[in-house]
Amino acid sequence: MARVDRRRALIGGSAGAFAALLGRAALAQGTVRVTFVLTNDIYKISEEKGRGGLARLAAVVKAERAKGGHVVFSHAGDTLSPSLMSGFDKGQHMFALFNAMSLDVFAPGNHEFDFGRDEYLKRAGEAKFPILAANLRAADGSVLPGHRDTLVRDYGGVKIGFIGLALAETPMISSSEDLKFGPLVDIARSGAQALKSNGVDLVVVVAHADKATRLRLAETRGVDLVLNGHNHDLHIAYDGKSVAAESGEDAQYVVIVDVDVAATGEGDKRVVRWSPAFRIVDSKDVTPDPDILAMVKGYEDMLSRELDVEIATLAAPLDSRSATVRGGEAAIGNLIADSIRASTGADAAIVNGGGIRANRQYPVGHKLTRRDVLAELPFGNRTATTKITGKALRAALENGLSQVEQRGGRFPQVSGLKVIASLAAPAGQRVQSVEVNGQPLDEGRLYLVATNDFMLRGGDGYAALAGQIAATVDSGGALLANDVMVHARRLGVIDAKVEGRVVVR
Repeated sequence: MARVDRRRALIGGSAGAFAALLGRAALAQGTVRVTFVLTNDIYKISEEKGRGGLARLAAVVKAERAKGGHVVFSHAGDTLSPSLMSGFDKGQHMFALFNAMSLDVFAPGNHEFDFGRDEYLKRAGEAKFPILAANLRAADGSVLPGHRDTLVRDYGGVKIGFIGLALAETPMISSSEDLKFGPLVDIARSGAQALKSNGVDLVVVVAHADKATRLRLAETRGVDLVLNGHNHDLHIAYDGKSVAAESGEDAQYVVIVDVDVAATGEGDKRVVRWSPAFRIVDSKDVTPDPDILAMVKGYEDMLSRELDVEIATLAAPLDSRSATVRGGEAAIGNLIADSIRASTGADAAIVNGGGIRANRQYPVGHKLTRRDVLAELPFGNRTATTKITGKALRAALENGLSQVEQRGGRFPQVSGLKVIASLAAPAGQRVQSVEVNGQPLDEGRLYLVATNDFMLRGGDGYAALAGQIAATVDSGGALLANDVMVHARRLGVIDAKVEGRVVVR
């Protein structure tokens, strides 16, 4: 078996390249093995195409525990949102499932706060597992109820200290309100020093952090393992001194780190030696745990009933046929753009016509259901906001109008904007005038624009929307479909029409 305990090993998306490192070495006398099972960024409770889902994850954890050793099941954040089910119960089902799976340690991700501070604290009060967040504080500087900074556990005479860390950027990308988030690396360093000065043999950081911070945490001497979330990548790194690992998303793959620890007294000093071995479980090879599968099925049945609920009546027809939503302003596009502008309080909103997919017509009097909305918006896109200059907003609109003749999916369906464009001009020079809420566009002013996470990351050519934001796969908050459902239900009667928001001459 290839050895990894004295050199760096790295995975960035493929389990196959790491196959030679899999396995469990025989324990030396006096050595304690602790097995860390890591999950993170869990949004879907059910499997997809035979992979992922909480029932398969539960089976992996149960199999490790059945071996009789010391097992730590950790979750590095992002699970209460976003999903269709969380739109109805604010993520309550997720903590109920992880309670049933006997989660050992949890660090909150940014999506834990998508429904606001109070809903997060309700969920935290329902958790039967430790929630660690050393860099998270209430407005008055106190530790949040049900939270702690660190946790120390004894495994066969080996003391392991855990530090939890939440994403520092959470206030900028979620709805954490007056909660305070401190710097991860500094707090990890001081926390590790304190733990080791109090006799801890190994320090494990469970964090929700971007890739650069994940690396810096691993390079913080005193920190031995970093079990991370946020980046949605399958990752293992070891440089002979510290480990950093991440398990992708939705439990499609599960990273397991077996750590053999030998702690001995040499004179007046306690000497700790440890080495890791790595395994990656592809969940498609796992039989789902029947107990958790039954819980998941119960939630899915509940969701199915919720999706068939009527939420609004149409006072005007809607048309989502491809030629309609990609070729010009469409009433259904106006409805969707209005929904995310209302949910975010943005100055304007832009969504891509190609993201509207059911390709059907709805007559006057149609009872719109949640399932109808999901059929129109099937991609699981999230609502996102960005602050960009008027110049960048104009560039985004130019991009949206650059492929009208080819019925490109980038056609802009908008809210809060009035755009006049000419197809006689070449692509990139078609926008003749723009108004934002009735006022001429000011190219030097910053505007808050609502969109979806796909476009924010440059999808359909919308690179201008990102502005100064380093958009990632984790950008965005609530599901776009959920925001539309909420808006439609609030309206009750939908009278969306084409009204000259985008005029193409």
